[in-house]
Amino acid sequence: MADRIGCSSSTECVERIASILGSSRDAVAFTGAGISTDSGIPDFRGRQGLWKRFDPRMATRSFMLEDPRAFWEFYAMRFEALAGAEPNPGHRALARLEGEGLLAAVITQNIDGLHAKAGSRRVIELHGNIMTSRCDDCGSVRPTEECARLVRERGEVPRCVCGGLIRPSVVLFEEPVGMFEAALRIAQESDLCLAVGSSLTVYPAAAIPEAVKAAGGKLIIVNADPTPLDQRADLVVRDGASPVLAGVVRALGLGEV
Repeated sequence: MADRIGCSSSTECVERIASILGSSRDAVAFTGAGISTDSGIPDFRGRQGLWKRFDPRMATRSFMLEDPRAFWEFYAMRFEALAGAEPNPGHRALARLEGEGLLAAVITQNIDGLHAKAGSRRVIELHGNIMTSRCDDCGSVRPTEECARLVRERGEVPRCVCGGLIRPSVVLFEEPVGMFEAALRIAQESDLCLAVGSSLTVYPAAAIPEAVKAAGGKLIIVNADPTPLDQRADLVVRDGASPVLAGVVRALGLGEV
């Protein structure tokens, strides 16, 4: 554990989180790509991040409309990388905490669906879920697996029977975050935000932890790298999500995950 703000050792950090979480009445988790790296999914802005290898413009709505074939080649690759991933101890720890009544919800920036796969029941997916796709015109839904197969095996751009472009059910750059208002209401009613694996630089999503603080709640940040909200947090732990969250579950006497 390279750096800590508010505790002097990894054990103390875990125990502090467990203590704060155990005394909260309405805690919420806010997660980013860093919680899924232990599932073999690269993050976006880290040293080996996705945007180090690909142009972020490939995830924009304008690129989708300008070059749907290249757009779908990128997203078919992303789908295949995410489809085989399994939840890691970090995901399972949050599901355990929710199951024990210690966590009201998980608000995530991730599109991989691993929180629900781990057993979390109340999950707000701010940026959608890549496992399904929809028509950009009529909204009809189909599995992304079918679309990715069409791209991979035939080199075709998925089209709806209505003629519209099929696209992954994710929020692209240049598009509004449809679930933001629901997530914001949850945040404003929470007394603790456990922000895990997020750079806290992508808005409006990053406004969720800020809303908890603005409402008088506490903020705990678990992230491998510094974030813009570190100085406003009540506790910062610069480490990976899995060891910290699994340790919190053990410290609360809830066993292994």
